[in-house]
Amino acid sequence: MHSKLSQSELEQLAQKIKQWGQELGFQKVGITDLDLQKHEATLQKWLDKGYHGEMGFMERHGMLRARPAELHPGSVRAISVRMNYLPAEAGFAKTLNNDRLGYISRYALGRDYHKLLRKRLKQLGDRIKAEFDDADFRPFVDSAPILERPLAEKAGLGWTGKHTLILDKDSGSWFFLGELLINLPLPTDKPVQEACGSCSACMTICPTQAIVAPYELDARRCISYLTIELKGSIPEDLRPLMGNRIYGCDDCQLICPWNRYAQLTDEADFNPRHYLHTPELLSLWQWDEDTFNERLQGSPIRRIGHECWLRNIAVALGNAQADATVIEALEWRSGEVSAMVQEHIDWALERQRSGAAQVTQQLKRLVRAVSKGLPRDA
Repeated sequence: MHSKLSQSELEQLAQKIKQWGQELGFQKVGITDLDLQKHEATLQKWLDKGYHGEMGFMERHGMLRARPAELHPGSVRAISVRMNYLPAEAGFAKTLNNDRLGYISRYALGRDYHKLLRKRLKQLGDRIKAEFDDADFRPFVDSAPILERPLAEKAGLGWTGKHTLILDKDSGSWFFLGELLINLPLPTDKPVQEACGSCSACMTICPTQAIVAPYELDARRCISYLTIELKGSIPEDLRPLMGNRIYGCDDCQLICPWNRYAQLTDEADFNPRHYLHTPELLSLWQWDEDTFNERLQGSPIRRIGHECWLRNIAVALGNAQADATVIEALEWRSGEVSAMVQEHIDWALERQRSGAAQVTQQLKRLVRAVSKGLPRDA
């Protein structure tokens, strides 16, 4: 195709784009205009409250996030896509309910999604350009300041749930999002109706109560922020609430009723790596920096660095049931790490030793009771 497209040609092209998107592995493709003006006040209010924490990039880019046309001049539409990532062997309960294991958010068990989605989006753009050589596009996968969820919502990919994630009646929320900004005035899709109703399960289940109001997240309290985005010390009052979650948190998705309809991924790259699927904390704790970098090559986890990795595991070990082997492992690393990690080791050791002392006292009481012939709960 050459020159300007007619309305009927644009409609045909939009249908082709959705078909090509599905052929490239996207479960749903929607198209929207770039007007996000109504989200600017909400974004500014969120920033003013400091809910972005140490994510300085959120504040630096300001309202640019709500003005996607400025990211790629000439763009008039966003092609929004989603791709399922939930693996068949998610092992939620098996990992979360065992404090000797480390829980890793299910999206991070396999290969880093950024490159995979961006490559597929570029392939989609190339197909469009082959059809119409005046097409100009730019793919985005968390690679620039853009409000991807409002775009996905406008494009009909789902509605924004009270946990601030995009939800779909047929697929839940276990999917990645990506966008292709383009200069073609394609016909747009309609948003779907919000369907959270009076349900507030995600707000109730959040371990740190980070969902401070419906559709409002205080990232400073969110375990995903604490274990991934935060580079310094984790607030001490939040550490006990983190349990064994060492990279991200899925609780608000796990409890969501719509996720009973979640679709499994068919992307082999998202299948769990064997040493990240139900991993033993003490085993992960032994990784030196070289091992960390080698085993997490191509994983999104690698981006947090070895220091934050140790910090997160130290917190999880501090939350584990008191055990001499845990105390020994913490002591083994003590004095050989940065001051930031050492602070978390000291905290974990204090909790472990306190727990061990309580167990010892309980055993002594039990022995005394048995020796006196008293009931064991005396």
